[in-house]
Amino acid sequence: MLQRLRTRYLDVLGSIYIYNEHRGYCSIDRIIRTARAAWPQETAFLAELEQHRRDERKHYLMFRRWFEARGRMPLAVDRTCGHIDRLVRLTFGCHVDDLDEAAIAADPVLFAKLCRIIVLTEQRGLRQVDILLHSPLIHGDARLHKIFKVIEADEPSHWAPYQAWLERNRGGDPQVSERLADWFVHRTLLMIKLPALFLNPRVRRRAEWQDESDPPAALAA
Repeated sequence: MLQRLRTRYLDVLGSIYIYNEHRGYCSIDRIIRTARAAWPQETAFLAELEQHRRDERKHYLMFRRWFEARGRMPLAVDRTCGHIDRLVRLTFGCHVDDLDEAAIAADPVLFAKLCRIIVLTEQRGLRQVDILLHSPLIHGDARLHKIFKVIEADEPSHWAPYQAWLERNRGGDPQVSERLADWFVHRTLLMIKLPALFLNPRVRRRAEWQDESDPPAALAA
């Protein structure tokens, strides 16, 4: 019984993470296009964003291989489990896929807002990984533990370019409303969404991997 519960917990946790890693690199594609349109001369900044994108895809593939080794597909979670999905919804009033790239590229204030919530998301992610790395449930799965150690090493470099851009362009620190939105998203995911998925035996598994619907250019990046 305990082993079944542990397996279920890891299934839910892995499903949430693989969803977020996929949404992460797909969202960064939009940020790169926006930054390239607005500041094509900032080659170092663009290179850092591209590295962030490569790391997110690398993390996604590590989780995919973890699921493949377990012989099962992730649970079919949706954007209600996505941290960046919900944070963008609360702060911009629209879904990530509906962000107006042209408007953000033309308005440094909007781009600064986007940078601030990315900083919050990445810093939140590192804190959560640190907690998981101290969990006996994670220590019991050597491969999963190794994945989180890789994420722990990569994470600080992910918010650094956005933080540096904010400092160069006087974009300010995250506002109180943005911090509250980040806290709300994290707490509801942890206290409501994860337990609901864990307790619901009717949640289906995905029929295909998330990246099977990616554009060819995204897969090659």
